[in-house]
Amino acid sequence: MSEQRVHLKVHEHTAFVLVRPHYPENVGASARAIKTMGFSRLALVRAGRLAVPEHPMAFKMSVRAWDVLNATERHEDVASTVTGSLVFATSSRRGLSGVLTAREAGRLIVAEAERGRDIRILFGNEKTGLSADELEHAEHCLRVPMAGDQPSINLAQAVQLVAYEIFVAGLEARAARSTA
Repeated sequence: MSEQRVHLKVHEHTAFVLVRPHYPENVGASARAIKTMGFSRLALVRAGRLAVPEHPMAFKMSVRAWDVLNATERHEDVASTVTGSLVFATSSRRGLSGVLTAREAGRLIVAEAERGRDIRILFGNEKTGLSADELEHAEHCLRVPMAGDQPSINLAQAVQLVAYEIFVAGLEARAARSTA
């Protein structure tokens, strides 16, 4: 395990939750994605038969994020995963009201983590996303804007983009505090 170069309070308080993931490659690539941004907390809810951290393809795709992969939490339902946390849900669905961009959500997540709140970010299944019942657990919904007709991005790509926006917001908040 390599030493983390940048540590922010948001790293301690944020977990990325894959709900009903189907592909082991996305589990491994998500572990890698969050580790590159300084995060280490990955959780799976009702993962598919193959979408487990010990699958060889998950291991292969995690590329030196094996510590994150090996520490992945497993849960049977969303409710037990998010208890006591501020919950954000991701969605590519159009027509939802009050949806934040990943950038806006990143700023809010950093502010709440600075107050000591635990944060859970829900990402849905590769094919169907989060169900209406799963979305009900979230106080906030976020979407990565798309310029083209493609309806959504890959699960691990979504995790990477959201982790990046939170990390950048954390760096900006730290810089603002040091100049204040």
